[in-house]
Formats: sequence, structure tokens, C-alpha cells
Amino acid sequence: MTISVLLADDQHLVRAGFRSLLRRDRDIVVVGEASTGDEAVRTARELRPDVILMDIRMPGLDGISATKQILAELDSTRIIILTTFETDEYVFAALAAGASGFLTKEIVPDRLREAVRVVAGGDALLSPSVTRRVVGQFAHRPVPAATSGGDRLAVLTEREREVVRLVATGLSNEEIARELVISPLTAKTHITRAIAKLGVRDRVQLVIIAFEDGLVTS
Repeated sequence: MTISVLLADDQHLVRAGFRSLLRRDRDIVVVGEASTGDEAVRTARELRPDVILMDIRMPGLDGISATKQILAELDSTRIIILTTFETDEYVFAALAAGASGFLTKEIVPDRLREAVRVVAGGDALLSPSVTRRVVGQFAHRPVPAATSGGDRLAVLTEREREVVRLVATGLSNEEIARELVISPLTAKTHITRAIAKLGVRDRVQLVIIAFEDGLVTS
């Protein structure tokens, strides 16, 4: 399987660097580039890439707004937000826009290629230094009484709810498996089923629902 990638960044040297890194692997093909958010939206519509590496700060339409527009039209496309600024503001904006990954531009080459594969495979990815801060910040957000409650989570089995709760506390599949004394494959299966039942894109969205619906609180 070949993974098609669109590069969206206003800096030519950054795009050239990513293109050079990604072309080393035969299963990843850079099919297009964009230097603005508007161009990223137009190019995504035309090429329908599997994965987009999206810069946040670009002229005109920013990367977050471009992400929202693209994902509203292309259900199968996955977007990784890339930035030099590892701040909570950008993390939450990216997650709210539907991004499946958030990484800083200091990422090492092997990690970048792994990130593309992980996201293309339907999973979500955050840099390790961001994940705990995302969970911690969600834990301190008030749960809106009007929109929270167990309605969405009612479709899950008790075991699936427990797995989602552990996902929301920042545990990996392996850590969940150890906690529940099950195999990592079984943990992943429960996560996949919960994603399907709740109609969300990935495990990042599971975290959002878990906190919004009160399954996990501070």
C-alpha cells in the first residue's frame, strides 16, 4: 500500500526537507505541495491525499481553518499538524479541527515517517511531550452540564467504557493491557469498536468525548 502525502507549509525549505525525508521510503509518496492554507484546501480537493502535513501559521487561511475545511469534505484524509510552537492553544485548536496528529518540526526523521504511517492506518498520534499536557488540560476543563452525560457512551459495553477511560488518562495500548490483564491486541480491538460505535475519527476524539461526557474528571 502506498501512502499519498500533501505538504502544506509556507516555507519552501521546510517542504523540501520533508519531501526529502519522506521519499526515502517506497511506501510513502509526496503527491503535492501547498504554501498557503487556501492552496492546501484546493490541492487536497484535487488530489485527495491519504495524509496532509499541515503547518499552523501560513499566509491567508491558517492551518487550523484549512484543516476544518478539508475534513468537512474529505472523510478519509488524515491531517498531522506540524508547528514550531508546542503550546496548549495550538494543541486544542488542532484537536477541535479534527486533526489526527500534532507534532513539532523538531521531530526526528524516523519518527516523522512513523507518524505518517500511524495516521494513515487510522490511528491518532501526538508527540509524547504533548500527550500528558493535553490530558492534564482536559482534566481541568469544566464539563458543560447541557451537553455532557452518558448518552453517547451508553452504546459502549462496560469493558469498552473502561478502555476508553484509560485511553483518556493517556495510557498506551500496552499499558491498558497490563492494567486490565488483557493482550494489547484485545485492548486495540476494544478501542476500535468504541471508535466505530461513537462515530469518531480516532482515539484523540475518544479522549474529548470521555472528558465532555464526564467519564473522566479531574
